[in-house]
Amino acid sequence: MVDLGLAAKVRPCLILSIPASDQDRALVTLVPHTTSSRGSRFEATVNVTFLHSGVFDAQSLVTIPHAKLVRKLGSLTREQLSAVELSVRKWLGLEEAKP
Repeated sequence: MVDLGLAAKVRPCLILSIPASDQDRALVTLVPHTTSSRGSRFEATVNVTFLHSGVFDAQSLVTIPHAKLVRKLGSLTREQLSAVELSVRKWLGLEEAKP
């Protein structure tokens, strides 16, 4: 769970970045999870018991300070993480995004 501010509220997110070291800025990059799917080609549906039905939205990538992290809900499998990673790669133009 991550505090994304007043408009975005506290919501589940997938952390994409590696842990920061002492000389790095204390920032984390993540993909928010939403229960309001738009059917976008940049959304990844991942079914896990600790989240309501919904999608990870690669169009909403955000980098925030570690202080905004609230608590860990769970972990994704390698296959589930790959599905989200593919959506992010499409959004960044690193993979072909078919309509």
